Amino acid sequence: MPTTRRALLISGLAVCATQRPRRALADASAYRWQPTATDTLAARFAPPAGFQRAAAAPGSFAAWLRGLPLKPAGAPVLLYTGAPKFRQDVHAAVIDIDVGTRDLQQCADAAMRLRAEWLYAMQRPGEIAFNDTGSGQPISFSRWAAGERPRMSGRALVWSRAATPDAGYASFRRYLDTVFTRAGTHSLERQLAAAPINDIAAGDLFIKGGFPGHAVLVADAVKSAAGATRFLLLQSFMPAQQIHVLKNLHDADASPWYRLDFGDRLATPEWVFARDSLRRWR
Repeated sequence: MPTTRRALLISGLAVCATQRPRRALADASAYRWQPTATDTLAARFAPPAGFQRAAAAPGSFAAWLRGLPLKPAGAPVLLYTGAPKFRQDVHAAVIDIDVGTRDLQQCADAAMRLRAEWLYAMQRPGEIAFNDTGSGQPISFSRWAAGERPRMSGRALVWSRAATPDAGYASFRRYLDTVFTRAGTHSLERQLAAAPINDIAAGDLFIKGGFPGHAVLVADAVKSAAGATRFLLLQSFMPAQQIHVLKNLHDADASPWYRLDFGDRLATPEWVFARDSLRRWR
């Protein structure tokens, strides 16, 4: 989408996508699941002293991630059942987004959910597609919206007309639940491109494909004048749970801002990633 200084038109409403000031509110038209305005990720988490956010183009994934709405400070992480997660010491904030009522929206699913929500808000539905684990073939929202539904035939993913065409938001959410049952860390790692760690940016993922595997999404990145980089991480986990901003429990003050000079292994509270596990959307 071209970079301009005018407001973006999203669902018929003008939405300013420039960097939001402190105490900014999330715009409900860009975050369709969220009917009320709340504090945003960028407002809650100012860069550490001496660091600044890089410019993010209006309408970019990075700008959208910075505007994610948050639950009130101190909110617990809840499972899809409504029960609290066993560990409540790993998060610095909870993203105000539904987790569904089934054990589906886990780690890679959370990253796919956010990516798809951004594309849907930007009116780019033709780019919403995630690969099926078994066949490696794309599960595209365009075909779903046209009324087609996927099923396996041998090792191939085949589509057939099975529903009334519907590109509305409720249909989009049903599509995502189908994606969550058919895609995961194994397929997503292969769908993404390797990214150089020194070029880490909002929207990238640290991912280890497997059964189980894990994935965390880079929600924001900041730099100092000396060239140092720090970044925020989001995750869901098993069982399906609310997406949350991770603390760095290896930091003296458990800061959510991770340092790029973490060595050969990135230790997050519930998973350790290899330094070369950074991936980027193609």
